[in-house]
Amino acid sequence: MPDLLTILLTLCVLVILAFGLALQNQRRKVKAARRKFNELEGEEHRMFTFLHDLGLAIENDPSLSLLSRIIVDGIEKVVSARGGAIYFINSDGNYLTPSYLSERCPPLIGIPVEIRKKAERDPRALESHLRLSRVPLDEGILGHCLSAREPIHVEDIKNHPAFRDAFTRYTDNVSALLSPLRHANKDLGVLVVARHREDGPFTANDFAVFRSAAEQSSFAIGNARIHREAHEKRAIEGELKNAREVQRILLPQENPVVSGYRISGTNLPARIISGDYYDYIDLGEEKIGIAIADVSGKGVPAGLMMAMCRSVLRSVAISHPSPSVVLAAVNRQLFPDIREDMFISMAYSILNYKTNTLTLSRAGHEPALLFRRKTGEVELLRSPGLALGIDSGMVFERVTRDEEVTLDSGDCVLFYTDGVKEALDDSEEEFGMDRICESFRSAAPLGAEAVLERIQAELKQFTGEGPQMDDITLVAIEKC
Repeated sequence: MPDLLTILLTLCVLVILAFGLALQNQRRKVKAARRKFNELEGEEHRMFTFLHDLGLAIENDPSLSLLSRIIVDGIEKVVSARGGAIYFINSDGNYLTPSYLSERCPPLIGIPVEIRKKAERDPRALESHLRLSRVPLDEGILGHCLSAREPIHVEDIKNHPAFRDAFTRYTDNVSALLSPLRHANKDLGVLVVARHREDGPFTANDFAVFRSAAEQSSFAIGNARIHREAHEKRAIEGELKNAREVQRILLPQENPVVSGYRISGTNLPARIISGDYYDYIDLGEEKIGIAIADVSGKGVPAGLMMAMCRSVLRSVAISHPSPSVVLAAVNRQLFPDIREDMFISMAYSILNYKTNTLTLSRAGHEPALLFRRKTGEVELLRSPGLALGIDSGMVFERVTRDEEVTLDSGDCVLFYTDGVKEALDDSEEEFGMDRICESFRSAAPLGAEAVLERIQAELKQFTGEGPQMDDITLVAIEKC
């Protein structure tokens, strides 16, 4: 039997060996922990760098393509991916189109067989196909990610159910992390980063980091879009205001001075650009042409048509003594350029202030109102006529006729557009012809300016705080 000393020595050796093994194991754990710490520290540093670069980019108001590149290249570095891409939903909401594909990004969509064959001869065919592709929202892993509405990890794209179509193959050994891009409950697109299988799999930590980066990217892209849309809206509003200033110059800058008469007009646009207009044309020989018109529709198209109408009217008015002949000439020139869904109602009259006669013709316009001082009554001047732009000429010229009235001292004529009659109150009741006639009858004895002021005041009182729904134009002629 071994003696006690031998046993003790053996035990000591065993203890020392066990301690050494434990110490060696602990050192390995410390090294592994330090390595893991360094990896996490490096990952954290890359993540902070990505967020910092993203913040700087947003401050500089980048284009969406540049912001996409910053996001993809940044997340590639954070999770050590081979490549990545951002696909945005197109304006029609039917397809995903690439905003940015990194240089080494593996294909993320199925490749048709014919493209594969072309790429064998010319690699540019594959690159061109990937950059020009449009992916339906419900197809491929991109569509699958959108429908999932949350980040996903596809470990093997090739065997994903989305690529079972025999004509659209996926042959690469690729894994990917995908996330839908959403902002304000609206789908914007899909963010993807990918690795070849030889690069090693994405870890659970890679997926968690990617998810966080994708959330920040969605926020950045959404805000960039809002900022850009606001900028574009301001630019458009500025251009419209400039257009409105040009249009304002086309309207009379002051009321004409006519012997024995007071003439007053105003235009109140419902939007920045008006589809209404009025004009005074000096015809010589103690005559003045007075026009008022309303282009169907509102906004820029109506404003452009108004400018064309004014130009054509001025070019033909001097040559014709009859308002209906003038309107016929205007209609023939404008008809080829008026869209099928547009027309122009116009009243054109010629005031002869030597003979005190007003010759009027209406092209589908509201009837003018005539206040007779002697009777205190209001008459409607309903000369027949067809709106401009509805007929090329034959029917228009057969229907449209002149009407002549003689004006006595104190008489007053009012022209107006349908924005006056059709103005609505809170109960959606129209201002209507009865109110127009009554306002006109009350104010006409006070003169042309008083007529315009009274009707505008009563319209404002009638509509209250509601928005002006249509352009309003008024022209009053008073025989002194």
